[in-house]
Amino acid sequence: VILSRAFAKNKSSRQPFAMQAPKLGNLSQSIAFDEYGQPFIILREQDKQKRLRGKDAHKANILAARSVARILRSSLGPRGMDKILVSPDGDVTVTNDGATILQKMDIQHEIGKLLVELSKSQDDEIGDGTTGVVVMAGALLEEAEKLIDKGIHPIRISQGFEDACDVAVAHLAKIADVVPWTEEKLGALYETASTTLGSKIISRFQKQMSQIAVDAVLAVADLKRKDVNFEMIKVEGKVGGRLEDTMLVRGIVLDKEMSHSQMPKEIKDAKIAILTCAFEPPKPKTKHKLDIKTAEAYKDLYEREQKYFKDMVRLCKESGATLVLCQWGFDDEANHLLLQHKLPAVRWVGGVEIELIAIATGARIVPRFEELAPEKLGTAGLVREVTFGTTNEKMLFIEKCPLTRAVTVLIRGGNQMIIDEAQRSLHDAMCVTRNLIKDNRIVYGGGAAEVACSLQVMEFADSVSGVEQYAVRAFADALEQIPIALAENSGLQPIPELARVRKAQIENKSSHLGVDCLQKGTLDMKKQKVFETLIGKQQQLMLATQLVRMILKIDDVIQPSDQF
Repeated sequence: VILSRAFAKNKSSRQPFAMQAPKLGNLSQSIAFDEYGQPFIILREQDKQKRLRGKDAHKANILAARSVARILRSSLGPRGMDKILVSPDGDVTVTNDGATILQKMDIQHEIGKLLVELSKSQDDEIGDGTTGVVVMAGALLEEAEKLIDKGIHPIRISQGFEDACDVAVAHLAKIADVVPWTEEKLGALYETASTTLGSKIISRFQKQMSQIAVDAVLAVADLKRKDVNFEMIKVEGKVGGRLEDTMLVRGIVLDKEMSHSQMPKEIKDAKIAILTCAFEPPKPKTKHKLDIKTAEAYKDLYEREQKYFKDMVRLCKESGATLVLCQWGFDDEANHLLLQHKLPAVRWVGGVEIELIAIATGARIVPRFEELAPEKLGTAGLVREVTFGTTNEKMLFIEKCPLTRAVTVLIRGGNQMIIDEAQRSLHDAMCVTRNLIKDNRIVYGGGAAEVACSLQVMEFADSVSGVEQYAVRAFADALEQIPIALAENSGLQPIPELARVRKAQIENKSSHLGVDCLQKGTLDMKKQKVFETLIGKQQQLMLATQLVRMILKIDDVIQPSDQF
């Protein structure tokens, strides 16, 4: 009756009208009726969803992002602390690399996941500054929250941040120094890589590790095109020894050994055959059954199998090969024949390693024994098997290759955690070196660049009219959170230290004065040789600002309720 009266009342206008549906048990739905009185559902099972709107949504999103950024804040700088992360399987990771920490944390909140992606973007594009970019995003969101509490609309805040970011990026380019370097004078590259390693666990051997990173990059770099192919740098870790035993090998290192213990351990002027075919008789691909009924038939089968093996070894010997690298394994029969014919071999060589060896030695990868020929063999001045420690751990070194564009960094360490962290640290240093080869402009670290940009943005704020001026000033305040975090992590008084750096920069009109984290007695980062690449610092500011703008534009969050 109620429905028919309501329908009659609205019949003249013929417009659909909505009414609250009756509660059916524990469920309620929003229902509207069309012009013919037919009901349809607008939102199904509304009470099964949790919804945040407007200011509450902004506050919740900012709180989630700031919580993640706060975790990384204590890992910033040369005195930053490490984090221990334990996986569900019990694997332990010790690191202070921002991207690694966030990836291993298994963050569930949707805004927290955006920060994980932010850190990964910085890592993919630049390779360094993954912690700083997240700390910067957290500082910007903290300032944005204060402005929202004052009643400023998030869109106006976003616009102010964008304008301030453009000013800061332009100012970074203005204060950047060009570091000239040549293949004979590599000091600038070593010093920049050394700055990157300053906050890592391997900082005790900063000089040695920075030289390894720079030399590895230059070995594979195409300086005319200013391009570096990281796939040509193989990083291999071996537990045992000391961290300072880490070395750069001008060739390829395989975590393999000769297939037979009596094969020679050292081969000079080796001619290498690279095979991707198995050292065994061919097998039919269809299901088959073979009945052997007599001893003569078995002997005939054995002789045929032997002939296959002997033909394979003969083809290898006739090609002139003195070492065979096989992607697949082979049984004891083939191994014995190879030893008899004095042909050293290595089995189960990985696909990526085979490609690197082919590039380094000039070999062609051979898919069939019949295609083996002298011109398809690679050459290496020395192939040697090296034994480590007392555990009989062995590795194969392929050195003095004609094309030295493929190199290997062999990392040693007391345990796997140290090796993994050293590998991540060297990767960051290599990325910074690559960036410097592409663009040899640098800015100074220790918070010097951030303070200089903060002063410039604060000056720009005076020329901005409207409420965006508040956002521009907030951006300048957020920039100062980086030197404050550096001072905190170094055990210094953050506010007096920041005031000291600001005063020094204004009085000396110098943009390379920063926080003296290592207590060397000078604020001059130029003298301390603390450098960062310009493109890395610019990318940090732009990525952090873009993410903050994205978060501020979210004003409605609909998600399943926790109770269902």
